[in-house]
Amino acid sequence: MDFLELLKAFFFGVVEGITEWLPISSTGHLILFDEFVKLNVSDSFKEMFNVVIQLGAILAVVVIFFNKLNPFSKKKTQLERKDTYNLWLKVIVGCLPAGVIGVLLDDILDEYFYNFWVVSATLIIYGVLFIVIENLNKNKTPKIDKLSDLTYKTALLIGAFQVLSLIPGTSRSGATIIGAMLIGTSRFVAAEYTFFLAIPVMFGASLLKILKFGFAFTLSEIAILAVAMITAFVVSVIAIKFLMGYIKKNDFKVFGWYRIILGILVIAYFLILK
Repeated sequence: MDFLELLKAFFFGVVEGITEWLPISSTGHLILFDEFVKLNVSDSFKEMFNVVIQLGAILAVVVIFFNKLNPFSKKKTQLERKDTYNLWLKVIVGCLPAGVIGVLLDDILDEYFYNFWVVSATLIIYGVLFIVIENLNKNKTPKIDKLSDLTYKTALLIGAFQVLSLIPGTSRSGATIIGAMLIGTSRFVAAEYTFFLAIPVMFGASLLKILKFGFAFTLSEIAILAVAMITAFVVSVIAIKFLMGYIKKNDFKVFGWYRIILGILVIAYFLILK
């Protein structure tokens, strides 16, 4: 087993763990990171790897928010358990648009959208949107500042924004946070609901990719995937706690500027240096 490949997998896990939850696009960063750190694997494994690595990140959400997400907790009152069931139903409703369209367009997205032009454009476009929306919302009071205040209609609308994240570079969390804030949710509610939306979406996307790849993994491929997923889990715990603390006192503008600068650097790299 090649130690160098496992070290590369570790760094892919670090990139995934940081970028999955910050609204800066994990898929976009993984595609770009692959330009500099090439895994010695087949194209089909790499396509599957870039999605399934997200399972490690998702487990971090389950662990951190386990009590809030667990409808069977004996510590909860009957009303609290009912609220938890309703939360899960709203998450499922929010996942429907991206789930349906993602299955229908999976091959088209892989073939035509996984390139640096698309990643660069979406990084810049959504970076600008973050700055514009934060400026528009500067003196506004959010209409929704608790998860329990989300209606099923609002959940579905936020889920519709999540469809945009099927395009690499958009950022699933970025698209849903922007959508939620446009609808009138607070930054905290937008971020938290985005985390919960990721659970069924990523499990579904990972299952789809694994079935498409098949289960004929080599020992080396299993080790690479395991190292990346475990690393993504640990780094995600840190990233989620950082973000939830950060947005209590700050807005998302810094992520908008980061996206714009990164998008410009990517275009410059591929046009001038590549």
